[in-house]
Amino acid sequence: MHKINIISDQIKNLPKKPGVYQFFNFKGEIIYIGKAKNLYNRVKSYFSSDIKSLKNEILVKNIAYIKYILVESESDAFLLENNLIKEYKPRYNVLLKDDKTFPWICIKNEFFPRVFYTRTYLSDKSDYFGPYTSVVMVKTLLELIRQLYKLRTCNLKLDPIDIVKGKYQKCLEFHLENCKGPCEGLQSSEDYNTSLSEIREILKGNLYQVINHLTILMKRFSNQLLFEEAQIVKHKIDILEKFKAKSTIVNPKISNVDVIYIICEEDKSYVNFFKVINGSIIQAHNLEIINKLQEAKEELLSYIIYNLRKRFNSEAKEIIVPFKPDSLIQGIKITIPKQGDKKKLLDLSRKNVLSFRNDILNERNSQQDNSKSNNILESIKKDLRLKITPDHIECFDISNIQGKINVASCIVYIAGKPKKSEYRHFNIQTVIGANDYASMAEVIYRRYSRMISEQKALPDLIIIDGGKGQLNAALNSIRQLDIGKEIAIISIAKRLEEIYIPNDPVPLYLNKNSPSLRLIQQIRDEAHRFGITFHRSKRSASFITSELLTIPGIGEKSVVKILSTVDSITDLKNMTLTELINLAGKKAGIIIFNHFHKEN
Repeated sequence: MHKINIISDQIKNLPKKPGVYQFFNFKGEIIYIGKAKNLYNRVKSYFSSDIKSLKNEILVKNIAYIKYILVESESDAFLLENNLIKEYKPRYNVLLKDDKTFPWICIKNEFFPRVFYTRTYLSDKSDYFGPYTSVVMVKTLLELIRQLYKLRTCNLKLDPIDIVKGKYQKCLEFHLENCKGPCEGLQSSEDYNTSLSEIREILKGNLYQVINHLTILMKRFSNQLLFEEAQIVKHKIDILEKFKAKSTIVNPKISNVDVIYIICEEDKSYVNFFKVINGSIIQAHNLEIINKLQEAKEELLSYIIYNLRKRFNSEAKEIIVPFKPDSLIQGIKITIPKQGDKKKLLDLSRKNVLSFRNDILNERNSQQDNSKSNNILESIKKDLRLKITPDHIECFDISNIQGKINVASCIVYIAGKPKKSEYRHFNIQTVIGANDYASMAEVIYRRYSRMISEQKALPDLIIIDGGKGQLNAALNSIRQLDIGKEIAIISIAKRLEEIYIPNDPVPLYLNKNSPSLRLIQQIRDEAHRFGITFHRSKRSASFITSELLTIPGIGEKSVVKILSTVDSITDLKNMTLTELINLAGKKAGIIIFNHFHKEN
């Protein structure tokens, strides 16, 4: 009762003015910080019986006392709330899930300033542009700047007095014509600063302004018959035009706006941010938010608007959003477009945030799948009494019909998932007729003798599709290669799903609902499917070949052409005369067509 009375008295005494409130727990720690237009109404709402949120109940139970700070306006409350959250990191406040250090482009505050890439933002009166979410974008911009302007890249602390005294020497960059030598006074600070002014406009996204300035300069040089200088300026304009063409253009009339789209779910929200200048998207950023107290979407949007604008140094006077935030920033126009180019821009932002959300969910599902796969592989290790977890598994299957067209397949599973790029087919070379044991011995020997010669990693477990005979045949090849101690090997028979293990006369029967057995069956069935597909294509090719070679006037070259496209005799019969001529040539096409259409 004592706690309830203290908090009740504190709420009664709260002013109905804008400010920031702080909730403390019994240890004296700040657990939540919020801003409000009306402190009394906002804080009182947390203790209202109308709010039936479990998270809100947990927060309220942990509040021991309340403090507040009055401010002049809602904008000031925004600023103060943000600074306090960064300082104290309260447990129940919204968490922005991107604590990475993003890159910036810095124009250093020094004599003849350098322009370079950094991840450290310092309060040193230098100009910082960004942050950029893509290092590639930063490198592209710096490369553009180096193409356009000859700036110094050295780390010398240039001093105007020392330059006059001749204390510095030109470096290799000067001789490569990448620098104009300001260290020896060969370039004036006025000329150098003119380049920096244009660079600042480029980094702000004002390419049109720079291009217009350079176009006027080019015409002036041309009128003065300074054609060489005019050509240098034209080269710069061409580079800028190409760079501008690569930007996502919306509408040049849409100038200096921010676009924010937010998708709110129960525990998390996802945000996309576009910075648009002169109709081009010059920056884009995606963000995940953890909703600690199931905050209203309007409240979250206000929080996001303030944080992103501050982070990206945005000076835009208009923000395009899907709905109205609960708090407005003085002097900033909020637009909720229904049609036109601004609506298209908002739709593009929505498309990006949906893609970002799906990527995150897919990644988490993949992590869960990997965790399940690891558990199953551990079960296989335990059930088969293996020495190590079988992260790399290979499975073999032999396919033939009445001893004809003997082929084999090898499939590979890594971390419990198929790696199809490693699947292999084999034509049996040394065995005539239906001899699955000899065929298996040949394939196993060929597969692993090659892997040994190429110094590739051997599998942890080999699965043979078959019974004890196939297993023993595979074992013989394994022993010949002297890798029996490195690889575990088993076979699985289809009829009763018996698992045979070397040197154990009694087969192993795993529980039908065992995850180990299900994965082994899945791998075996995949090997069988892969082998049957190959066998079917070989069989079709064999049938087509034998049929075509009985036709007078058709040789092996024509057969090879046809087999590259046609899978069956039926497909061949259904082809028109024109199709056959295009496939096999005029003479062969007419002969084949006449062969299959004798009655007509």
